[in-house]
Amino acid sequence: LKIEYQGVEIDFSRPWKRIDMRDFIKERLGVDIVEDPDDVLLKKLKEKGVEPAMKTRGHLIEKLWDLVEDEIVNPTFLLNHPVEISPLAKRHRDDPRVTERFELIIFGREIANAFSELNDPVDQMKRFEEQAKLREAGDEEAHMMDRDFVRALEYGMPPVGGLGLGIDRFVMFVTDSPSIRDVIPFPLVRPIEFEEEEKVLDERGADV
Repeated sequence: LKIEYQGVEIDFSRPWKRIDMRDFIKERLGVDIVEDPDDVLLKKLKEKGVEPAMKTRGHLIEKLWDLVEDEIVNPTFLLNHPVEISPLAKRHRDDPRVTERFELIIFGREIANAFSELNDPVDQMKRFEEQAKLREAGDEEAHMMDRDFVRALEYGMPPVGGLGLGIDRFVMFVTDSPSIRDVIPFPLVRPIEFEEEEKVLDERGADV
């Protein structure tokens, strides 16, 4: 199965490729997101003209990924995300620095996100505490502390996995829509500043 999206052919034929996040970034940018220190990652970002607002390790890794993700066009499974960007995922059984997680990437966009759920209450509490510090430092995307969830884990949770699938993004591809807002019934949009809104209404002949 092949489709054309925004003038680019996407081949959905199986098998879909699998890549390791660490290896993919290292091959293209020459840095190791697992072993290299933060200053090395930050230096590489600055070389590429990127000045991250937050300089925590997780943000540095995400910004490095942003530089290379558009190279992926055909369906590809991205594996083994570092712990710093996967606060709810279980550590990998072979390497505790990364997690048992994968994303399905198509045309540089995340279509699915899945991982083995972290069911260790001690590890989860530590990660929530780290996320709370990030929120205090101004990171609005960091997870909030959830003591009720940790308490539930203390009672016991069996091994389990989860998968989130972006159906709306699939629809965006098959309808050749340039933006996800075009296929969501009630998309979130940023409010127009009053002056801009006044100008728009005035140009339309509205009584402002």
